[in-house]
Amino acid sequence: MSQLRDIGQKEKDAIMEADFIVVLLPAGKGSHIEFGLALAQNKTIYLHSPNDEVNNFETTSTFYHLPEVKKCNGTIENLIETISLVEKSTEVLLN
Repeated sequence: MSQLRDIGQKEKDAIMEADFIVVLLPAGKGSHIEFGLALAQNKTIYLHSPNDEVNNFETTSTFYHLPEVKKCNGTIENLIETISLVEKSTEVLLN
């Protein structure tokens, strides 16, 4: 059990230190816990889905639609492009 606690602490620390996080759907419970930690810390969350499942009213999570969550559908290349554009814009605003 101490190994699990150590791993959990490292995962929590990583989320707390991150500038943003990326969640790839379909995601497991660990990813959703990390999502919640990041949300509570007001971090930007990039949520990637290979299809448009995040907008399916029957199965989506309300948390996916908060302003801190940047949704990206399609390929991983689409995700990388989205992150690059948003982070460059943020950097320009901060400088």
